Formats: sequence, structure tokens, C-alpha cells
Amino acid sequence: MPADLWSTTWPALWLTLRLAAVSTAALLILGAPLAWWLARTASRWREPVNALVTLPLVLPPSVLGFYMLVLLGPHGPLGQLTQALGWGTLSFTFTGLVLGSIVYSLPFAVQPLQTAFAAMGRRPLEAAMTLGAKPLDAFLTVALPHARHALLSAGLLSFAHTLGEFGVVLMIGGNIPGQTQVLSTLIYGHVEAMDYAQAHVLAGGMAVFAFVVLWLLSRVQRRLQEHSA
Repeated sequence: MPADLWSTTWPALWLTLRLAAVSTAALLILGAPLAWWLARTASRWREPVNALVTLPLVLPPSVLGFYMLVLLGPHGPLGQLTQALGWGTLSFTFTGLVLGSIVYSLPFAVQPLQTAFAAMGRRPLEAAMTLGAKPLDAFLTVALPHARHALLSAGLLSFAHTLGEFGVVLMIGGNIPGQTQVLSTLIYGHVEAMDYAQAHVLAGGMAVFAFVVLWLLSRVQRRLQEHSA
């Protein structure tokens, strides 16, 4: 990679990796209990919550990014709350990018785990309960280990999806070099400047990475099938 391309790419690459890592960790922490609840509950709120979680799959990223920008802005409810707490507004900040990424990638973390929890059945948990395990203990020591392959799939999908985000991060964070500029928005900037050579290098690298992630996912799913057989 030429030195001039590397000097502009490194800050965006580092920010992208940092954003993907933080968002993926948050998604697994938040997504696992949510997926567990969706897989086990008989509440009448299950369908509305499930639809809300799945919404980013069908909603245009620009629409989601716009409403996130409104919520986080100075006149939005979250923006007013963060200002009252002395944090300022979170739009056009790394924290704002993380919040947008969590919302946008939530179904990629929840759905694999929800499927795994639903397929587990009740017998392992009932056995744990007979041994004196409380619900939280059963979730941590039985459900999560049982869904370890789904956790890996959810982590890989969330990480890869966050790396490729464009519409949401552009709406919430703009394209500020060194602050909110990630690889996808950097590629957009190169294309706008008609610098197709540098755009090709970055886009090609992301395409190869996406292929590797999908290949790893197929291997994980094959091993999961072999384990279940």
C-alpha cells in the first residue's frame, strides 16, 4: 500500500476496528439475554419486541441513521438527557457511532442466539434446576455454553456487519477524519473525489474480509451440524 494511502487509511482502519470490537462486545452482552427472553417467553410483547429487533434488516440505513441523529441531537430526548448529564450531544462522536452500530447490528447478534436457545429445549434447564441452579445460574452455566457456536456466529456476523456499515455511521457521525471517519465513509470520499485507484484497494480488502468471515461462518455451522448429529 502506498505511503500516502496508508497515512489516510490507518486512522480510519483503527477507528473501524475499534468501533466493531466495542459494538460486538456490547451486542453480545445485550443480545444474549434478549435472545433468551425472546426464545423462552410467552409474553404478548414477544412479537412486537421481535419485530422491533428485526426492523434494521428491512429499514433503509439512512432512515435509521436519520432517526438516531434526531434522538441523539440537541433537541432529541437522548440528546437532552446527555446534555443534562453534562455529556453534551453524542451525534458526530465515537459514542454516537457505537450506539448506532448496536441498533443497526442488533438482529445479527440476536437471531443466531435466539435460534440456538429455542432449539435447546427445556430438559437441560430442568435438569439444572433439579440440582439447585437458580435461573441466572442456569442461563450462565447451561444455556450460554450450549449456545457457544451461536455466540461465535453472532460475534462474527456483528463484527463484520459493523465493519461494513455506511448509511447509519454517515448520518450519525458524518465523515470527520480522525474522529468519525471509518473505512466505508473513507471509500465514499475517494469515490466522490474520483480517486478510484485508492477506492479499489480499500473496497477489495473489505470484500476479501467479508469472504473470509462467510467462510468461517460456514465452517462453524457445519461443525454445529456435526455436533448435533
